[in-house]
Amino acid sequence: MLSASFRRYLHTGDRQGQAKNVTFYIQVAVLSVGFAILVSSIGLLYGVKKPNFWLYTYTRPVHLVPLAVASDYTLSPVSYVQGKAFNRFVTIWLENTDYSKAAGDPNIEFFAKKGITLNNYFAVTHPSEPNYVAAVSGDYYGINNDDDNIIPANVSTVVDLLEEKGISWGEYQEYMPYTGFTGKSYKEEKTRKNRYVKKHNPLIMHASVADFPDRRACIKNFTLFYEDLKSNKLPQWLFITPDQQNNGHDTSVTYAGKWLRGFLEPLLDDPNFINNTLVLVTFDENDTYSKQNRVFSILLGDVIPKNLIGSADKGFYNHYSELSTVQANWGLKSLGRYDVGANVFDLVAQKTGDSLRSLDITKVYLNESYPGIFHRKKYAPLPVPDTEASFAGRTVLESIRSIWGKVQNKSVYKGAPLSIPSLRNPPIYPREYSRRKRRGGN
Repeated sequence: MLSASFRRYLHTGDRQGQAKNVTFYIQVAVLSVGFAILVSSIGLLYGVKKPNFWLYTYTRPVHLVPLAVASDYTLSPVSYVQGKAFNRFVTIWLENTDYSKAAGDPNIEFFAKKGITLNNYFAVTHPSEPNYVAAVSGDYYGINNDDDNIIPANVSTVVDLLEEKGISWGEYQEYMPYTGFTGKSYKEEKTRKNRYVKKHNPLIMHASVADFPDRRACIKNFTLFYEDLKSNKLPQWLFITPDQQNNGHDTSVTYAGKWLRGFLEPLLDDPNFINNTLVLVTFDENDTYSKQNRVFSILLGDVIPKNLIGSADKGFYNHYSELSTVQANWGLKSLGRYDVGANVFDLVAQKTGDSLRSLDITKVYLNESYPGIFHRKKYAPLPVPDTEASFAGRTVLESIRSIWGKVQNKSVYKGAPLSIPSLRNPPIYPREYSRRKRRGGN
């Protein structure tokens, strides 16, 4: 095992006491690399996948290599599963911008004129992290913070749904130092600017993904995005997160818009990217917490009919609609959570037979998190999915039914409501549910 001081040195670049301990660090680094080579050799003999030893990007600094080579490798699975409306789904998330400001940015407006603007697309709470979590697993479990939360391993995600149908998936996180990185953040070495943050990496916050090397191997950085693009090895489902500068978090929507224009515009003409592809550009949340949490969102891609280019869709959507749209397109199962009742994007619903339901938009207020296992003040138990849920012909994934079926009487999800809970209208737990209070909870 590496000493705590050496691990701290590796992850933060802390130079305090470096001169005194440099000999020790060199010895441990040599041993680490030697161990990695031994592990690789054994893997080759016994069929274990070889770790990726190479410094494939400038964002993987030398002081991270000993840990990285000992445990991490990269996969780029491909598949060609036909969908009803698209064969590839790409979502790109920007940060913390009010609807009107995003709509007024000239570069974002440029893309709106090339696609369909979703006028009533909502984030599901504040702050950032719970929105990212919700988009891949159908709930945010009371998160009202940006802490280093880990969703328990018995909670399934979109990955389980995709893999059940043999559909390739991948995340691309800008400035993540290496594939499968589980650290909380990474700063640029020279400028110390914030770059990568775990709270914007939804799948790595789920133990059902992070605990499995083959799944971590599909969570990569932008250097590998461009390698996969060039070699035509992009997956069919992609979640793309720019770094803290380019997503507008530490800068502005103007900065983010310029980045988006430079990143996405050439991709829309690249056949290795655009090939029966639907792209969603959205924001995690708005910036003014007192306003409705409506975020500017656009659908793009070669699946947009010419007559809909530059149009607007007034349907009600939220981050759970990413899940329901993907499920409807490929005939996937559901997670039995708030994905079940979420509207499918109308463009896709026209092909899948889903109905677009409506509600009173003026009453939508998704600005504060309801109680849950990760809420700092208001604890509630981990919610049991509705394993019997069935909506629009989609039933719950069998593995979820196996895990949770025997405690179905404790589920907080009933039916397929379009309206989702908030702190003002929290989930109602059945009496059968044992409400054990977390230390310090209410």
